[in-house]
This record gives sequence, structure tokens and C-alpha cells, in this order.
Amino acid sequence: MSNPTTSTVSISATADEVRAVLFDIANYPTWSTSFKSVTVLASDGEGRATQVKMSVDAGALKDKPTLNYDWSAYPDRLEFSLEDADLLTEMSGSYSVKDNGDETEVTFELTVALSMPVPEMMRTKAEKSTIDLALKQLKEKLEN
Repeated sequence: MSNPTTSTVSISATADEVRAVLFDIANYPTWSTSFKSVTVLASDGEGRATQVKMSVDAGALKDKPTLNYDWSAYPDRLEFSLEDADLLTEMSGSYSVKDNGDETEVTFELTVALSMPVPEMMRTKAEKSTIDLALKQLKEKLEN
């Protein structure tokens, strides 16, 4: 397993407002350009997505992964892991939400691996750009 790539952003919104957008997985395509479609395959008793099939187009990476979501650390953290994909052999990570009063800190952690050999430096750079774009677009969605 590779080391995860992590980035954090501060957003001028309440933690509840951030969670409402960030944890609404089915609506990712409405604010994140990396997600072309999301289909919820399974939900828990609270109506939260526990398994989703998505179409991802993150620059060089285009795939249709099925992800499992673990809500056990909610509301502070949401973890995900790969169930199945065409090219990916690993896609795991988490979103952490920290309430700082009038601002909320969001940390996105991501690890990906492909079925083809990719140099570590290129993999890390792709993870970083994917994370930074997602956090930038989340911030824009909540602050505009």
C-alpha cells in the first residue's frame, strides 16, 4: 500500500454546512468537475450512501470505480475504500471535518493505485492535484 496524499483547506462555513455538501455523495457532480456521475447502490438506515458507482475523470485518470463508505466516525470523518474498478486497484481515503467556530477545516486524504505501473512521483502528483481541485471546488461551492 502506498502512502496517502493529504491536503487541508479552511472554509468560511459552519461544519454542518460543510457536512451537508461534502457528505452528500450523490450530488458530487453538481460541484466537482472530477465526478461525471454518481449512482448510489446501497444506503444505511440513515439514508447515507454506503456503496456508490461513479464515473471519475480526474485528468489522466478516467475510471468507473465502485466505492464503499464507512460512516462509523461520522460526523468528524468519512472513510471510503475501493470495491471494484476498471483501472484502479486501490482508491481509499477519507474526509475529515474540524469545526473551528466560524471556519471549518476539511482534510482530504487519498491513496490510489493503478493496474499499470506508474512512477511514485507521478502517482503522488496526480493524487495531490485531484485533492487540491476537490478542496478548491468544495470551498467555492460553500463560499459563493
